Amino acid sequence: MLFGAGQTIVFMGDSITDAGRRGEAKPYGNGYVGMARNLLIARYPDLDLRFVNHGVSGNTVRDLAKRWERDVLAERPDWLAVKIGINDVWRAFRGNAREAVPLPEYEETLRYLLDRARASGGTRLILLEPYLIERDRADPMRAMMDEYGGAVGRLAAEFDAPLARTQAAFDAALERTAPAAWAADRIHPNAPGHAVIALAFLRAVGFAL
Repeated sequence: MLFGAGQTIVFMGDSITDAGRRGEAKPYGNGYVGMARNLLIARYPDLDLRFVNHGVSGNTVRDLAKRWERDVLAERPDWLAVKIGINDVWRAFRGNAREAVPLPEYEETLRYLLDRARASGGTRLILLEPYLIERDRADPMRAMMDEYGGAVGRLAAEFDAPLARTQAAFDAALERTAPAAWAADRIHPNAPGHAVIALAFLRAVGFAL
């Protein structure tokens, strides 16, 4: 398992990471972050890990850049888990094309932010793929999301960071189920959908029963 005793893990992302962490589900949310935290604490109680959720609903990589200093660098985390990209793509399909983030800008901005985090004090990185819960890879939004997921994969290799294969995890689930089993809108997971993401994250960090 990657995490060591007393380490701090910060999660950055959009609504999937937020998952109500600023409301009645404070401070970890009722999504994959809270699920992964609970399982890590239950399995490794001796590590005394500290978790921080800084997901904000609606964020794109541009929004992460605006709050990177406060929500990442100021925390000085041992590990930083980033899952961003869904809104960067989704807005191109919801009549907000000006708010969508083109792939080159997305990749370069994320690279810059990750480099700042790593250079600021030895923060180690964990990346999670953006996803669409859609089995038809020719679907226009799925095809674009795969391109952004490819950029995250390249950055994971570039930074030697563990990659949580969230799209692959949903693809495996969709071999036997319909998208609606995991999310009503192919994006925002229900509780089992969040568990799929949590399991992908736990696999990436070497969690073992």
